[in-house]
This record gives sequence, C-alpha cells and structure tokens, in this order.
Amino acid sequence: MAVTSPLLDKKTADRVRAELETGGKDRGELIFKTMIGATLAFALLVLGILLFDVITGSWPVFSERFGSFVSRGTRTSAEETGIFQGLRGTFWIGVFVVVVTFPIGIAAAVYLEEYAADNWLTRVISINIRNLAGVPSVVYGILGFTVFVGLLKGIYGDVAFSQGNTIMAGGLTLAVLALPVVVITSSEAIRAVPSTLREAAYGVGATKSEVIRSHVIPYAAPGILTGTLLSLARALGEAAPLILVGAVQGKLGPKSGFFELGQLGEKFTAMPIVITHFASQPGDDWQPVASAAIVVLLLVVLSFNAVAVLLRNRFEAKRER
Repeated sequence: MAVTSPLLDKKTADRVRAELETGGKDRGELIFKTMIGATLAFALLVLGILLFDVITGSWPVFSERFGSFVSRGTRTSAEETGIFQGLRGTFWIGVFVVVVTFPIGIAAAVYLEEYAADNWLTRVISINIRNLAGVPSVVYGILGFTVFVGLLKGIYGDVAFSQGNTIMAGGLTLAVLALPVVVITSSEAIRAVPSTLREAAYGVGATKSEVIRSHVIPYAAPGILTGTLLSLARALGEAAPLILVGAVQGKLGPKSGFFELGQLGEKFTAMPIVITHFASQPGDDWQPVASAAIVVLLLVVLSFNAVAVLLRNRFEAKRER
C-alpha cells in the first residue's frame, strides 16, 4: 500500500506506512503501555500487601470480640477497649460534610460553569479554588481552631466543659477541607455535559434554570457523586485537623447516645484519632487493636464508595434511556 502526499515528507510517510501495516502500534506505544501496566501492577501489589497485613493483624480481635469492640468505648486495656466513640464522632463529622459541603460545593460549581461570566475575576476564583484543594490538611486544622472553635465557644454546650472544641467545630473544619474538591469535581462534571443537550432544551423553550435543573444536573450527576463521595472519604480519614481542633481521647461528655444531638456541644473523638491512639501505645497487644480499627474505618469508607457507585450507575442508566 503506497502512501503518497505532497504534504508529507519521506520520513513521515514511512512512519505512517509502518503504522498502517502494523495496525497502528509502534515501539514507543508498546513501551509506554508496558510502563503504565507495570506501574499499576506495582501499586496494586503494595495495596494488596498492606491490606493483607492489616486484615491478618486484626483477625484476633474480630474473631474473639467483634461485638464488644464495636460497641464499647475506649479503655486503658487493649483487651477491653473499643471504638464506639470514634465511630460516633466519624458519623457526625460525615453528616456535617454532607449537609454543609455538598450543597455549597455543587451550587458554587453550577454558578461558576453556568452563570458566571468568563472574565478575570472568575478565573482568579477558579485558580484559588484549585490551590485550596492542594493545601495541607494541617492548615485547615489551624483555620478550624482559630475560627470555628472561637465562634462556638459559649454558643453551644457547657462553656466550662467544651471551650468550643466540640464535634461541631471538627465537622465544620473537615467540611471546609472537602469543599474545594467538591467544587472542582462538580465543575468538571458539569463542563463535560454536551453543549448540544443545552441547545436542544433551549430550542423547545426551556429557561436557563429549567435546563440546569432538568438536563445539566442529571447528566452530570454520576461525575458529581463520584467526586463528592471521594472528598467525603478523604475527610473521614483526616487526623491532623481534628487534633488541632481539639479531639481528645479518654472521658467524653455525658451525652453518649449515637444519635443524641446534645453531644454536638461536647468534647469528641473520631476514628483517625482512635487509630492514632491505639498505634502509639506501647506493647504488642495494641497492634491487633489498631489494625482492627483501621479495617473498620476502611469498611466505613468503602460503604460510602459503594453508595456512590450504586447512585452513579442508577443515574447513568436513567441518562441512557
């Protein structure tokens, strides 16, 4: 098969001919694909080793006292301690992230992509949001300690008891931490909506708000859900901001019910703090406890990811109808 064109020199023509004869595969592409595959295999191998080590290390706790481990509070003895208080704190932090971050982040993304003019101010805001997504979590901890702890001091709960370092302060801090990621991922999902979909809706007389509500948001929902749930998973695993805000170990407040709203104004702890506490204790008997707490936190995060996958598949199925 001859490849001739006045626009191609001989070297380029030979390369095109070789790609046509070999099915479009060259040595550089093969090397690149091999490197990509090797990198992925190495990452999966490391992840598998870590998961195997953690799961095998936690098996003594799960096999002997799984129920008491989940339902009991922290103790000074490794054989009697539990993670109930950490699970309760992580649950309420997740509630704050969902209630505060998701509506604000998605609304901000819709405004930036659909309403804001393409000028220097909008570009500066977008750049700052992307920069905030890369800020270390400890900086958000300082922000939470300076702003939220100070604002909540004396507003909610017993001032002498909590001094503002409540679960509300921790939840709001992690909500702010997750907000830039939600805005970025939602913006990317909205930007990926085909312009023809909007034009078709405008063509039948729909208003801008109707187009966004009935076409843009449902079409972008799978991508939005994926990004928001990933940001939630990151927030639930952060320990540094909670340490700065004032998460503690040991005796907490008298409001001990899992869904009791009064605990929002009391001292708190969360799963990352509990895991850090277990892992820092001397003695080999604490290592299985720390591994078991890690596995429980992984299950919590995976459950959120599973919900995201199910919702994403549902929206994708509706979009393809």
